[in-house]
Amino acid sequence: MESASNHPSQASLLATERSKPSDSVPAGSPDFSHGSVAWFHRLTIEQRVLAGFSLVFVGILVVSAISYHNTSILLTNRGLDGRSHDLIQLLNNIDAAMSEAEDAHRRYLVTGEASYLEIYKKVVKQKPTFTAYLKDLIRESPEQQQRVGFLDRMMDRQLSAESKAIAQFQEGGFRAVKKMAFEGAGKRELGVIHQIIAEMDLHERQTVGRRVVESAAGTRNTIVLLGIGALLQLVLLAWVYYLIRHDITERRRVAGELQRRGELLEAANKELEAFSYSVSHDLRAPLRHIDGYAALLRKSVEHSLNDKAARYLQTISDSAKQMGQLIDDLLVFSRMGRQEMLRTAVNLDQVIKSILSDLRLDLQGREISWTIAALPEVQGDPAMLRQVFMNLIANAVKFTSARPIAAIEIGVEHPSSTEIVLFVRDNGVGFDMQYATKLFGVFQRLHRADEFEGTGIGLANVRRIVHRHGGRTWAEGVPDKGATFYVLLPGRRLDS
Repeated sequence: MESASNHPSQASLLATERSKPSDSVPAGSPDFSHGSVAWFHRLTIEQRVLAGFSLVFVGILVVSAISYHNTSILLTNRGLDGRSHDLIQLLNNIDAAMSEAEDAHRRYLVTGEASYLEIYKKVVKQKPTFTAYLKDLIRESPEQQQRVGFLDRMMDRQLSAESKAIAQFQEGGFRAVKKMAFEGAGKRELGVIHQIIAEMDLHERQTVGRRVVESAAGTRNTIVLLGIGALLQLVLLAWVYYLIRHDITERRRVAGELQRRGELLEAANKELEAFSYSVSHDLRAPLRHIDGYAALLRKSVEHSLNDKAARYLQTISDSAKQMGQLIDDLLVFSRMGRQEMLRTAVNLDQVIKSILSDLRLDLQGREISWTIAALPEVQGDPAMLRQVFMNLIANAVKFTSARPIAAIEIGVEHPSSTEIVLFVRDNGVGFDMQYATKLFGVFQRLHRADEFEGTGIGLANVRRIVHRHGGRTWAEGVPDKGATFYVLLPGRRLDS
């Protein structure tokens, strides 16, 4: 019988791979290895770890598949080895049985003893069983099948010749078969049978030897592959561990650097706020002096001043007052960054009513159409949120001053269960959306001071307060068609 697998061994495969000429890279072709390295460096640490574990998994699959293939061959060869040993044993039994048949029939011819004839008949009776079992054992070997066919014919010819000799003995006695009794009726056939059995035995032993070599090579290759796979997995796992360790170290370093920079930034902000607060206070006295002495000067020389000089003094006084207002707004802006927040429920309806009450003097002589929706209760600092809506509503009142009938709407939207969007909309002068990013910056103004008064700090203060509440602000507008300012606030209580 032949081996269960005609595939080359793993060692021969490796040798074949080594003997293949390596593909040369054409001149001018792109360097893919450099691109692969650059691609790898662009991966995040999570992607690198995932790639490492993927390689480990693929390595396990490849090693397992090859090991399974080699083990299957080993088990198949082991089963075939068992059949080969059974075949060799059967051939020995057939050889002994045919020799016994030849010896028994000759003894019967010489002695006429019936017991020898029974032994012969027993062998004749066993012959079909031997043949059937033999054909089953060599069904996968065409070469052995040819020998078995020849062996079966020789066995039939031997038994037939011996049967004829026995029949002649029974008819004519010893004299009729004297020559065959001493020489044997199937002696020549028995010799051929011995030769066929020897050839089959040699062939099967050689086949077993080849399978033993193949199984041993497969076992060695499997052990080597398992060792290589285990080493590869250890290397990859060590690499993944290094990446994770390196990432943790790098993150700790970055976290420490960020903490250090945060502390420096916080200290710088505190120094800057303290400086601006101090400067603002220190500027108040000179401004009061400028405004006061300008008023005294106007009063003392009021009758001798011409219109041009009076206008100069008025400009000095107005500029001092504007500078004072600017300093006051800067102090409010600075205070909002340092002030502790109070987290509590804020009734926005009451806040809006209070603001409108405070603005009643500014609203005298104005015709304004108010549309105020029912506003929800939010979590935040009442004073800060009041400052937000005070600035937005005051801006709406200011920028609709040129309208004969101003329309101001205060409403609410609910984009989700966790967020609330409030808005203040007016039909005032509006603005160009390409300048929308400047609206919430400090000292950023989209209109001239002689058109609308202001310092450009109110909306910056709005954004700062809303950000401290965990929200955001934005605006939409169309020139000469009004503007809408949005405030998004969290709908649930935030941790301080």
